[in-house]
Amino acid sequence: MFRIFGPPGTGKTTTLLGMVEKSLADGVSPSRIGFFAFTKKAANEAKERAAARFDLDPDKDLPYFRTIHSLAYRLMGIKDSDLMSHENYQQLSGAIGFDLTGTAFSEDAETTFKNTDHPILRLIHLAKTKKTTLQHEYNHSSVGFLWHEVQYVAESYENYKKAFHLMDFTDLLIRFVDEADFVMPELKLCFLDEAQDLSPLQWDIANKLDDKSEKMYVAGDDDQAIYRWAGADVNWFISLPGGAEVLKQSYRVPKAVHALAERIASRIQNRFPKTYLPRDEMGQIIRVPGIYSIDMSEGQWLIMAQARYMLYEIETELKNGGYLFERQSGGRSIPEKMSLAINGWESLRRGKTITFAAAEAVYSYMTGNGVRIKRGHKKINAEEDDVFDLNSLQQHHGLLATIDMIWHEAMDRIPATDRAYVTALLRRGEKFNAKPRIAVSTIHGSKGGEADNVAIFTDLSGAAHRDFLDNPDDTHRVFYVGVTRTRKNLYVIEPIHPMQSYII
Repeated sequence: MFRIFGPPGTGKTTTLLGMVEKSLADGVSPSRIGFFAFTKKAANEAKERAAARFDLDPDKDLPYFRTIHSLAYRLMGIKDSDLMSHENYQQLSGAIGFDLTGTAFSEDAETTFKNTDHPILRLIHLAKTKKTTLQHEYNHSSVGFLWHEVQYVAESYENYKKAFHLMDFTDLLIRFVDEADFVMPELKLCFLDEAQDLSPLQWDIANKLDDKSEKMYVAGDDDQAIYRWAGADVNWFISLPGGAEVLKQSYRVPKAVHALAERIASRIQNRFPKTYLPRDEMGQIIRVPGIYSIDMSEGQWLIMAQARYMLYEIETELKNGGYLFERQSGGRSIPEKMSLAINGWESLRRGKTITFAAAEAVYSYMTGNGVRIKRGHKKINAEEDDVFDLNSLQQHHGLLATIDMIWHEAMDRIPATDRAYVTALLRRGEKFNAKPRIAVSTIHGSKGGEADNVAIFTDLSGAAHRDFLDNPDDTHRVFYVGVTRTRKNLYVIEPIHPMQSYII
């Protein structure tokens, strides 16, 4: 394997895609090139770019541009019925007296298969992924269960899968390691992105891919390895034998922030030594007492904190300030339905027509039973492609609200807190139906993102502070990732609890 180290903003993925394009231009068959990533988004980006450049069918001509788990699922001929489903978890839960259903999350494969986030099942998957024992992972965890409970669930879980000939996501990867020699085709070139986040089990798969490839490139940045808690083992990437190249030029990080990032990186004890150049702009580092002291009325912003619970206070501050923002989950700070309803009502007042969907949204925030809508007219009896003006709604669909009512008078069921927030947005002049300029995220959730202006909180959660004392490299890497998201200005927010914070 040949390693490509890509410091922040150096265009690591773009470099890999350029190598893919060169290979295709040199006549390598697209079916003999593998490009593997950890998210479907990254894999699809590579697939679509290569397909567009060489006029290929992305699905038929590029069969090995996919996630690792998708590769395993495809090559081994697995069906959804072979995998643990929500119904299976429900059945097992009822049989053993433990609710293992939890919140379902996708493993991003070509399947409807979902894992569950129950802490005991997470622990079981983690032990298999790290190739350790369940006892070891339990001893190093903070799960709120006794060992005999964990052991009982683990044994019941394995017995259930065996009895019904089922597997889960981790089992799929383990089986793929055993069968890769027989099912994996020979490749001319193989690319594996974000290699610093591979777990020991995934490194077994990487080695199988290497065996089946004439040339394999693994790309990543050990300084940005922030998923040890999920089983990633950066030591494999750092100590991998063979050649290596470091991409030398960042197209994102300005000089002042680059100097700060280098100081943070120098604190990491276990790392591959590397140097890279910042972009030509100086940039700024500004230290502020709180988010309330930052003017975010213009420009692109990314606001980050170490722990998810800290985001709630950030969101409250932004709402109080009348800022529109995007949450880590991808949702906007004002619901799409409410935005549609407010814009719809104001359009009606201006004599314009609105769509059926907008009219339904307007009605959903109005009290029926003769208050804002006549009794029996809460549901609009019309076709989905119909349009309405204020008069048609009043004459034919029971609307009682009148043109002199502004949005919060007409739509009297909008909660008071949302009313106050929308009012603050309008006062600031925010176009609350537009794409937000401000994003709020944990540092982990921001990986791969960037913005002209970045604000980073330096407080640590109790668990993160304890981990910092035991394993400081992980925390150094987290804040290295955080500060290197910026293209221009970095705002460092002073901690609320200085003794439980990270010094930048």
